[in-house]
Amino acid sequence: MNILLTGASGFIGRNIACQLSAAGHQVRGVSRSQGFDFCQMQGSADWLPLLDGIDVVINSVGIIGEAATQRFTPLHTLAPQALFRACHEAGVRRVVQISALGADASAFSAYHLSKLAADDYLRSLDLDWFVLRPSLVYGHGGTSSALFMRMARLPLIPLIGAGQQQLQPVHISDVVATVIACLSAPQAKQTLDIVGNQRLSFAEWLQCMRRAQGLAPGRVLHIPLMLAMAGTWLGRWFSPLLQPDNLRMLQTGYLADVQPITQFLGRSPRALEPQLFFLDATTTTSAGSAT
Repeated sequence: MNILLTGASGFIGRNIACQLSAAGHQVRGVSRSQGFDFCQMQGSADWLPLLDGIDVVINSVGIIGEAATQRFTPLHTLAPQALFRACHEAGVRRVVQISALGADASAFSAYHLSKLAADDYLRSLDLDWFVLRPSLVYGHGGTSSALFMRMARLPLIPLIGAGQQQLQPVHISDVVATVIACLSAPQAKQTLDIVGNQRLSFAEWLQCMRRAQGLAPGRVLHIPLMLAMAGTWLGRWFSPLLQPDNLRMLQTGYLADVQPITQFLGRSPRALEPQLFFLDATTTTSAGSAT
């Protein structure tokens, strides 16, 4: 197949690109590193030339925090909507949209709301669409994974409150496997939550990362929520990940039933194993990790 992949240089995008190429597909990558500015691609006419000869479109553009030139609405909503319109006009029927767990009726953050607006627009079109909503994605090369791994190595592990915020992490290889399965799935028009089969607290998650790095269980430092929230107002100037909304999303916790994605893949998502923190989708496949 000839596949247009947006966000091809990001963590999820480059893993998808590698697996698509390995499977013999022709990938047309679209990303900032390839000279494309999504903030300037908000009309279908901006996308139509890129769709010539394309069979499937995969949108994996995403940022977790805003920066001066990277804003949620242009990147998550306006440019994807223009792309989806262009697909409809050009007759590219199969479209895979990578959204996020929590982009639903309960959404409150600018991040989730911007994703939801694009998801709803795609679902309104007469296309063979898939809306994929991954949970916290981990694996080698992920920005959030790298941040949490550093946190886990600290002499005192910082936790917000009691650290009991609930997570359902999923490995990057399962996200990529879901995208690949969407290419040939006979039943389209599906919204799928991509989650791991284990639920654990944020405190347990960081201790798992600590064990994966060969360290003994660490002592923790409990930080009151209000103090942590105040810290994000300063931290956001140093890292786009350190945003008040990101802390609110962590506090909310997002969980989903694992059975639909298990049925879609024909197997359970990968069990959490220490080596998976250091593997991406390609190296996981090469290593033949158990499923």
